[in-house]
Amino acid sequence: MYATVEGGQVEAELVALAASGATALVQHMVADSWGQARQRLVAFFARGAATPEEEAELAGELEASRDELTAARDGGDDALIGDVEAEWRARLRRRLAADPQAAAELRSILDELPSPPGERGRAGQVHNTISGTPRIGGPVIQAAEIGSIHFGTER
Repeated sequence: MYATVEGGQVEAELVALAASGATALVQHMVADSWGQARQRLVAFFARGAATPEEEAELAGELEASRDELTAARDGGDDALIGDVEAEWRARLRRRLAADPQAAAELRSILDELPSPPGERGRAGQVHNTISGTPRIGGPVIQAAEIGSIHFGTER
């Protein structure tokens, strides 16, 4: 059972952590970073597993989910993508419920893994200040990634 404090604040935090963990897991499953993410997640879920066979079974379940997810993405099946994410969100919630100390490990994993595609630029805070003369004479741009942008006149 989740520990509860002040109207379920700790429980809500663990539920939110499980949700963000599942989202990251699903995003990494279809990214180049899957090998690194897979290794860390197998270790996370297998903590306390009694046998190497159970760990191998868990790795197989992750790979099966990845295969499902890849097929769903290729086929445009958003419902199946949601189902895969919901399955791993539930597993993360159960893992965190069984061992609330696992929350620190999951946060560490999420912090150490590279940002999955589509998540770049979302982490952290940005504060911009534009100062100088009262009149700005050119464009101001804030972006995580810019492909090919040209300002000014064409030559």
